[in-house]
Amino acid sequence: MKICALLSGGMDSTVMVAKLVAENHEVRTLGINYGQRHSKELGIAEAQAAMLGVPFTVVDFSNLGQLLPGNSLTSNIDVPEGHYAEDNMKATVVPNRNMILLAVAIGHAIAHECTAVAYAAHGGDHAVYPDCRPEFADAMAGVAAVCDYQKIEMLRPFMETDKAGIAKLGDSLGVNFARTWSCYKGGDHHCGRCGTCVERREAFYLAGVADPTIYGIDSPTVEDMVRNNWQLND
Repeated sequence: MKICALLSGGMDSTVMVAKLVAENHEVRTLGINYGQRHSKELGIAEAQAAMLGVPFTVVDFSNLGQLLPGNSLTSNIDVPEGHYAEDNMKATVVPNRNMILLAVAIGHAIAHECTAVAYAAHGGDHAVYPDCRPEFADAMAGVAAVCDYQKIEMLRPFMETDKAGIAKLGDSLGVNFARTWSCYKGGDHHCGRCGTCVERREAFYLAGVADPTIYGIDSPTVEDMVRNNWQLND
């Protein structure tokens, strides 16, 4: 199958692309700059694509953040810290982000005669991100099937998988997790405190996979986080 895959440089999308390559699909990847403060992830994505031997294209929508304000990823709002189960993580929701990204990917797929688009929303995202819910994915699959003369299939291989399962799969595929990026703050190192960093640390721990990530010096140890049920210990 010829597939256009969204690749952000994070754990989930990197493991997804590695999985598709291991299954001998013909894959091309797409990264999108939508004005996110952690746009350094796109350089990571490009490096991962090179390591996986697949083409990578960046779409520059860097001013899109001006149209989608009011969240901590595209506006001057503090990135919330703590576990994703906390209500304040809704501040990281970028309005309609996945529909926008998927629409671009579908167009790119059609232009390059791909038969499918793949994205890596996973089961753990459902509570926080409305556009990661199965019903959203189903609706987008319906749109992709009828938006052009060429039917595009929507692949969402991790919709029923949690992040620990993704970490375990990536480890089995030999993914270089040290060269993936999760932190929403976009600093020199992962902060270890924002929601996506906490989720990353939890995933490696629960999967029994060594975490190669360098975290900020003010980040609590994973042992402290386990004792505090993945809440920060300040």
